[in-house]
Amino acid sequence: MYFNSIALTTTLLAGSSMASLLWDGRFTSTSAADISKWSWENQVGAYQYYIHGSGATTDYINISPDYANPADSSSSEGARITVDGTSSWNGQTMMRTELIPSTKAAINKGKTYYHFSLKRSTQNAPDATAEHQIAFFESHFTELKYGVDGSNGKLQWMTDGKSAFDMDFVADQWHNVAYGIDFDASTVEFFHSTGGDALVSKAGPVKASVSSNGADWHVGVLKFSKTKEDWFFSGVYIEDGELTTAVGGGAAAPAKSSAAVSKAPVTTSSSSSSVAAVKTTSSKVVSSVATTVKSSASAVPTTLQTSVKAVPTSTAAAQPAPTATYGGSCAVEYVYV
Repeated sequence: MYFNSIALTTTLLAGSSMASLLWDGRFTSTSAADISKWSWENQVGAYQYYIHGSGATTDYINISPDYANPADSSSSEGARITVDGTSSWNGQTMMRTELIPSTKAAINKGKTYYHFSLKRSTQNAPDATAEHQIAFFESHFTELKYGVDGSNGKLQWMTDGKSAFDMDFVADQWHNVAYGIDFDASTVEFFHSTGGDALVSKAGPVKASVSSNGADWHVGVLKFSKTKEDWFFSGVYIEDGELTTAVGGGAAAPAKSSAAVSKAPVTTSSSSSSVAAVKTTSSKVVSSVATTVKSSASAVPTTLQTSVKAVPTSTAAAQPAPTATYGGSCAVEYVYV
């Protein structure tokens, strides 16, 4: 009977469809140094950092435990992303501070879930009269927008330029988001909650012009005003399989190696500051989950062209081959001896 119980448990685990971590962008104690050191010749860490203004790294990106969603036990740090009048990139008129996932994982294949948490504060609050594009893809098939005409100060989920769901965007309230993207079926679904509540489907799945080269999800903000604003991001990761609805869920990532794999075209490279992003300490305790390590599949990068339309919705950057990372699986591994 004992062995039959073990066999049954193992069969149930093997037959269940569970989440698998494809890329982990949750901010940690090393994120500030990695972002500050990043360049096309030195591609370290989880992110590419080249879309920003001419100032020091700390003018635009700062990492601290104080910037993390306190309900998210899997995120030891969060990011304060600042966009101001100096945040012009490559001479563009819009202001931008953005991070791009650096990975060879197949984040643009099959059915995936793009997770992040977002909030604003009363200090350096976003300008509700100017358009903002947040956590967007290059083709804008899914994104958040703020400050668009008729939004009445609400944060909106947009797909192919159409609003499908809106949220009150009050100060110091964390919004937890997952984009459920099916690259095969060309559909996208919007999951949302606030604070520490579990994610719930709010809209979709709907048909969309789903397209990504695996290096064009912009974690950050593009806006059409020059006021100084702070946006806070936490709990950023991408998974496939079943959606993790719990805030602070998602498989824990193992240590990553981050060797540079390519150089960027000189026509699109922008220099990165050598000033380290501000890193503060906190007594926040983070719980970790043991996971099974697996190698991620490779995505083939492509080159995108910068394009600014008369109606300002297009954003782009030339992309190099991204850095290799590794993910984890949420399945529990049992060893019998």
